[in-house]
Amino acid sequence: MKLNLTLVALFLLCFQNNFSQEVKPITTIESQKNQEKELFEKQKNEEKLLKEQRKLEKEKRKFEKEQKKFEKEQKRISSAEKALIKYKDKREDAIKDLDKMQSKFSKNKSKGKLSPEEIEKENSRISKQQLKIKELEEDIADAEKKLNKLRN
Repeated sequence: MKLNLTLVALFLLCFQNNFSQEVKPITTIESQKNQEKELFEKQKNEEKLLKEQRKLEKEKRKFEKEQKKFEKEQKRISSAEKALIKYKDKREDAIKDLDKMQSKFSKNKSKGKLSPEEIEKENSRISKQQLKIKELEEDIADAEKKLNKLRN
């Protein structure tokens, strides 16, 4: 009887060891699956983050490119405005010069100091100055067209 009792106790101990060993691998396998699943999700999230980061970098480059293009357009507009102002100033100076020429010519002509050759020479100078003013007015019109084109 003692022998039976010892055998039963020994059998129970072995059964407990087997049962506890069987449970441990199952939980280990489940934890491995969970770890693998977590690792897979972590990798997936990292890939998403990398993809979003690349997308943001691409958008940043696109924005910088557009900003550079905008700044270039602004420089071109500024340059066209300066050219227009320059042509207007030149025209004003040419008109002042023409007025001076004409007043000087009419003074000298009324006094009778000019010979016919000098009169013709002054008339040609006045005509050249008038042509110069017309050319400047054409340049102003072209500069205004260019400026309007750049602004639109």
